[in-house]
Amino acid sequence: MDLRKLKKLIELLEESNLAEIEIKEGEESVRLSRGTSGAAPVVYAQAPAAAHAAPRSAEPVMPMLSPVDGPTGGRAAAESAGSGLPDGHVVTSPMVGTFYASPAPDKPAFVSVGQSVKAGDTLGIIEAMKMFNPIEADASGTVLAIVCESGQPVEFDQPLFVIG
Repeated sequence: MDLRKLKKLIELLEESNLAEIEIKEGEESVRLSRGTSGAAPVVYAQAPAAAHAAPRSAEPVMPMLSPVDGPTGGRAAAESAGSGLPDGHVVTSPMVGTFYASPAPDKPAFVSVGQSVKAGDTLGIIEAMKMFNPIEADASGTVLAIVCESGQPVEFDQPLFVIG
């Protein structure tokens, strides 16, 4: 797919209130997705598979970083002085998916700010590919901050919790 078409699709996504656009032309496909905070769109493209090769997974073509991640990645940005997070151990997302603070919508959150946790305690869950993966504390202490909201999409290495 040509770069002019991609730029036009990005402009359309930015001007609309759509969260995602997926376009398929023959064997090529492009998916544009916008975060919930109105961040810049992220472009994923899948190249046509060779006749004897296994299909490739979607790869970021034009990586767009969220304001939290910055150019150096989530953990480094979270630990920087201007990140707005309290000092402490930052628990980051081990995968891309959807973060949930509780096991079900009608259940209480796993943890709240000010609560003491031990290493191994479940802090939240991330849904990825219809699988629910527990996010466990890798340090003991007090939850100082919960960085993302339940139901919010998260990226790899994005800060989720701060434990002090």
